[in-house]
Amino acid sequence: MSMVRRSSMDRMSSSMTSSMTGMGLGGITGLTSGMSTLSCMREQHVTIGGMPSNYVPGLSAYYNISSFCQRPGQPRRWAMQRAGPTAQHRPGRSHSMGCLHRMKYSSRNSPNTQYTHNLICKLADQNERRRRQDTLEMLPQSYYSQQPLKVELTEFYSRDNSREHHTEQYDLVNDNILPNPVLRRGQNFFFAVRFDRTFDKQQDMIRLVFCFGSKPSVTKGTRVVLPVNWSTQQGMYPHSREMIGIGTGMGIGSTVSSGLGMAMGMGMGMGMGMGLSRIQDNTTGTMGTMSSMGPMSGLRETNTYGARRGSFSNDPVPLQHSPLSPHGPMDRPMMDRYAGSTQHSSFGRPGYGSRHGSRHGSMQNLANLAHDMDRWDISIQRQDGNTITFQVHIPATAPVGVWNCWVQTNRFGQRDNRHDYKCDEDIYILFNPWCREDPVYMDNESFRREYVLNEQGKIWCGTWRQPKGRKWIYGQFDDCVLPACMYLLERSGLEHSERGNPVRVCRAISSMINANHDDDGLMVGRYDGEYKDGVAPHAWTGSVAILERYLTEGGRPVEYGQCWVFSGLVTTICRALGIPCRSVTNYVSAHDTNRTFTVDKFFDHDGNEVPNGPDEDCYDSCWNFHVWNDVWMQRPDLPQGYSGWQIIDSTPQEEAEAVYHCGPASVEAVRRGEVGFQYDTPFMYGQINSELCHFQEEENSEWGFIRMASNNYQVGRKILTKNPNRDDEEGESDMLEITHEYKTMDSSSPERWAVIASCRGYQRLQQYYEYPDRNYEDVYFELMDIDLVPYGQPFDCTMNIQNKSNEDRAIWCVLTASSCYYTGAIASRLRRAQGEFIVRAGQREVLKLHITPQEYMDKMVDHTMVKVHAMAYVKQTRQAWSDEDDFPLHKPRMQVQVRGQPSIGQECPVTFSFQNPLNVYLTDCYFTFEGNGVQRPRQIRFRDVKPGEFVTYQDKFISRRHGERRIVVTFWSRQLDEIFGTCMVNVRG
Repeated sequence: MSMVRRSSMDRMSSSMTSSMTGMGLGGITGLTSGMSTLSCMREQHVTIGGMPSNYVPGLSAYYNISSFCQRPGQPRRWAMQRAGPTAQHRPGRSHSMGCLHRMKYSSRNSPNTQYTHNLICKLADQNERRRRQDTLEMLPQSYYSQQPLKVELTEFYSRDNSREHHTEQYDLVNDNILPNPVLRRGQNFFFAVRFDRTFDKQQDMIRLVFCFGSKPSVTKGTRVVLPVNWSTQQGMYPHSREMIGIGTGMGIGSTVSSGLGMAMGMGMGMGMGMGLSRIQDNTTGTMGTMSSMGPMSGLRETNTYGARRGSFSNDPVPLQHSPLSPHGPMDRPMMDRYAGSTQHSSFGRPGYGSRHGSRHGSMQNLANLAHDMDRWDISIQRQDGNTITFQVHIPATAPVGVWNCWVQTNRFGQRDNRHDYKCDEDIYILFNPWCREDPVYMDNESFRREYVLNEQGKIWCGTWRQPKGRKWIYGQFDDCVLPACMYLLERSGLEHSERGNPVRVCRAISSMINANHDDDGLMVGRYDGEYKDGVAPHAWTGSVAILERYLTEGGRPVEYGQCWVFSGLVTTICRALGIPCRSVTNYVSAHDTNRTFTVDKFFDHDGNEVPNGPDEDCYDSCWNFHVWNDVWMQRPDLPQGYSGWQIIDSTPQEEAEAVYHCGPASVEAVRRGEVGFQYDTPFMYGQINSELCHFQEEENSEWGFIRMASNNYQVGRKILTKNPNRDDEEGESDMLEITHEYKTMDSSSPERWAVIASCRGYQRLQQYYEYPDRNYEDVYFELMDIDLVPYGQPFDCTMNIQNKSNEDRAIWCVLTASSCYYTGAIASRLRRAQGEFIVRAGQREVLKLHITPQEYMDKMVDHTMVKVHAMAYVKQTRQAWSDEDDFPLHKPRMQVQVRGQPSIGQECPVTFSFQNPLNVYLTDCYFTFEGNGVQRPRQIRFRDVKPGEFVTYQDKFISRRHGERRIVVTFWSRQLDEIFGTCMVNVRG
């Protein structure tokens, strides 16, 4: 009996040995995978090179003996959970429950159930001991004597990769302590790892695992596992279909072996491992090589494995190179960044070039490219001793945010014995307007420079007759901006898997800028002029100070801001994330609260406005100006023709889906009146197309009020943005009017009225918005425009009346001047005049209201705006007329002068000067000083300023970056604020 068993075992051993001799790695994997299926928990685990060895191959593979082999009184043993990015719990019904269930209810079950159970456990244990020795004899010593690779050093080549990804200006990339890679999706990047020994192509397994979010998931695209497969030629970027070589053979061999036993596992592993490793794409192509990377300095020790890179510089250092830099020069692969070209890039893959081969082959290659652009990919660029340089492709649909990278290493067939190494660097992945496959792709290079890369701009305020541009430092490349952006997206609740969709990301941004009620927004909005417990909106010079304060105060909303500040923040965040963005100002912007597409104002008999209407339920308003943002993207959720600029508004006015957010609404859909498209298109249409309706109390009216005629106060009167091709430091010549992009110029077009009528939904309402019969109107009224008025000077409000009839007319008039907020709300009444007088037939009359500085000086609020309202009523014909106008009082401009030629790292003096236009002292005086790459935001306390004094203040700055840089300065005090000045400087490197 013993001789027969030994003879059969010898034959089996001989067969297995011969199979292992020629089967390659796939057979070994099949063997070990078959072993890794069945374990008996009764015996103590014995490991072979870190792999549990108490497995039972052969026929026992049909039963999981370990699941029910349990001695009385012995606790059940469960598999130990792994640490690392792949650790997860898999609950479910155990095999022991199923077996005991079958034993309990089987018709052939004997009374000695416990004896039968113990017997099968005993027999299985005996069989396992016999097989274990055979297994140890068959495995070569070198197989289980070597430990997995250990990572000693990693290098993301942050600065080198940033040049190809257009992210070289980010401060995070240029950090001297730990540079973080800032990458754009749809492109490749290089990544190098130094191990403790040379990579063994036959035995070692390497995986790069990229994780995003708190719960990374492969199926949701927030966890990516990239197995490293060795190509037959170093430096070749394998087609993704080539990656079924050795790795695929192993996988198939392993799967088969675990199901059909050890022998078949070895045979299939050998066949698949050798056969599939030669399958490659028939297409051919060229591959560039990587240029030599810069030297690395400042290595630091870690608690993991050896030293890691702390910083590296582009400056040449003699005889000192990065440990991960190749010894010889390497040319960087050619990467087409789609800069105004319709030709697709090969991205370093063989067979992707569309400039060579037949037309059929070219079309096939383009199809392959489109397919592979949607997936992560990896190749070995080169191996230099223990150092391997990888090239990783980020798909154009990858979620945008902070990713982490793990390097996993193990021996083939020993996945449980694995090293997980987490890289210190946070990997920022951004949208890519240079990539044609990215929805935010913009094909105009000058537009990309302006709407993505420009760190400074102008936001338009003032009135539609007198627009006033305000310089703003966006500072999207500052080191605090990207972290703040990522934190805001986390607080928004947007799913990590949704953060590759610019529509969803922009909608989340619009909701997170403004803090409303109990939410966790970035900034608190305030419009009443009371800012003592915070910073006044006009005191900010840019976005960086706001975002940095938000981070340093633990996510507490910053106080205070208004719509133009919110718009500047949105521009900063969108450009930082790679979304083209511009700030847009709509003059005379309607806020329609009752969906009538009108802004209704009610006045009593004496011309006094009735707050909230006669029923106290009308909260319509008409802002002097309102600032929102346009973002550029494709809209696959809308019909063709509605992509391009999309409106998002971060200033909360109306809730949408129980949240204060607005957009993205297609600008083209708003222009065409396609109010059925999402998101919030009807609301945006109403802001620029509603009517301003004045109603006066009238005794003879059926409902108590009549509609009054108005001359020229038209909603959506002018829409402006900054001209991308011009900068004006002193004047307003760099404004670009884009009203035609938002609305048809003919406000009385049938299409417009059809849209408004359909949105109102109630035709019976039309009668209340119709003008009375104008056949009897024979008196002409006009409210005159007011020219430029310096702050501190008097002004006149003028109203012209012309009687065009042949009879005298008795006319009742009211003329009022008030200080107002830019939202249209009245702050204080400055002066009011009313009366009744006779205008002779064919005669003209002029009414004037004179306002002195003493009457308005202590009543002005933000933007120093004055609202003039005029009303008139003709008794003989019952003609009613009303009109209103707004204008700002102009304040002096600050002069900013820089002496000498600024250079990086050197002090440079700067002088601020202006004259106090008032005859009073200015107290609680402050300067705010900021310049992108020149000076971080800084607040300076200044002494009291005398009446009429010419103020001069000297300071200095140290430039951090070269090129053209803008300095923005503002001054404010308790009596005088919003004194601005800018200066452009050219910093030498």
